[in-house]
Amino acid sequence: MRRQRNAKIIATLGPASSSAETIQALFEAGADVFRFNFSHGSHSDHQARYEIVRDVERKLGRPIAILADLQGPKLRIGPFSEGKIMLTAGAEFVLDRDATPGTEQRVCLPHPELFEVISPGQSLLLDDGKLRLQVLASDGQRIHTRVIIGGPLSDRKGVNVPDAVLPIPVRTEKDRRDLAFALSLGVDWVALSFVQCPEDLLEARELICGRASLMTKLEKPQALDHLEEIVRLSDAVMVARGDLGVELPPERVPGAQKRILRACRLQGKPSIVATQMLESMITAPTPTRAEASDVASAIYDGTDAVMLSAESASGAYPVQAVSMMNRIIIEVERDPLYRNLIDAQHELPTSTRGDAICSALRNVTNIIGAAATVTYTTSGHTSLRAARERPTAPILSITPNLAIARRLALVWGVHSTVSTDVHTVDDMVTTACRVSREEGFAQTGDQIAITAGMPFGEPGTTNLLRIAEIEA
Repeated sequence: MRRQRNAKIIATLGPASSSAETIQALFEAGADVFRFNFSHGSHSDHQARYEIVRDVERKLGRPIAILADLQGPKLRIGPFSEGKIMLTAGAEFVLDRDATPGTEQRVCLPHPELFEVISPGQSLLLDDGKLRLQVLASDGQRIHTRVIIGGPLSDRKGVNVPDAVLPIPVRTEKDRRDLAFALSLGVDWVALSFVQCPEDLLEARELICGRASLMTKLEKPQALDHLEEIVRLSDAVMVARGDLGVELPPERVPGAQKRILRACRLQGKPSIVATQMLESMITAPTPTRAEASDVASAIYDGTDAVMLSAESASGAYPVQAVSMMNRIIIEVERDPLYRNLIDAQHELPTSTRGDAICSALRNVTNIIGAAATVTYTTSGHTSLRAARERPTAPILSITPNLAIARRLALVWGVHSTVSTDVHTVDDMVTTACRVSREEGFAQTGDQIAITAGMPFGEPGTTNLLRIAEIEA
């Protein structure tokens, strides 16, 4: 099951992809990580899918990562007496704290905390940005607005506030229940939605307590003001272009995406580009050429992974969508321009032993034409730092810890394996050569570059680089 590419694929599971046959087909088509979207589905739905994924993992002998994506604080208006209304551009419209069903003139906004931070001149976006209101005044009980972009508006549509930092917790009670359940299952990654500032990540860290890796979804423009610190506090970062694209002008989203990917590469944190990547494949067996170019552009920019949402969760062609994404990535990575761009984005190593060794590993791999870059890791750190260097040879990651092997399935270029721990350098070389041959990375006469930390088994001690030749 060796992938012939470096970038990874995340596929969301849902009603269209809940059977054992479909989930296995998704993995065989190229999915490396399965996303459970806790905005939809019951705990029993997610548990059933979890058990199927783990069965597929055991059957095929490959570590598979599972990502639990928490819903976060979704703001919504109340209901209307007639179920929906039509907002006309230029008309005035009021959002208030009155729970009475709404009319053409007003509707309830059941989020009292918003009334304290809304100011005249700010914008409110409704229904994923389809409608835009401009705030005229707010008195703590009512927000008076003028309709800038009108259209139909129905019950409980979402509200976005792009111009303000909202005084709301990034985790709701639902999120807390979902997080406890996801951790009890044994998920590998937890994605935190609607992060606005670094402090939003601290409580999540405490709750997770090392049982999973933490992924930050960047959906709020305010988060970009603290980008470097948020990346530092995260284990991975997702460019969630759905809500980010609602609150940022569309023309600013591509630049924000590139800035986020660069910040992640600089700090050696995995990055994910998500939302609307192959959107038309929800209903069609092939994507538009623009969508194929969008996926390709993310790969050229050096992202670790690209993600499918509704395409694989509820679309008519989930396996075809994964297969298409797989083919696009392979084609891009064959392009000589891809390697030129990846090398041009290369960041200087930081002044640590681990970075010094992994930087040397990259150079050695290039010079000797190594068949594989082998990383021994206990915590995953060595493999992550090797991936930051984007070596030309695939990264064969060996760890005694299945949980770490699963988490690394998300990372660029990493082929994750589980093996018994080693105790001497000779053991290390012997195991590296054996696994390289067994996993299809090297054959007799090939050279491999190996990095590890001594003493063996201690996290964060990357300090050893060795070249070995595969013997008959």
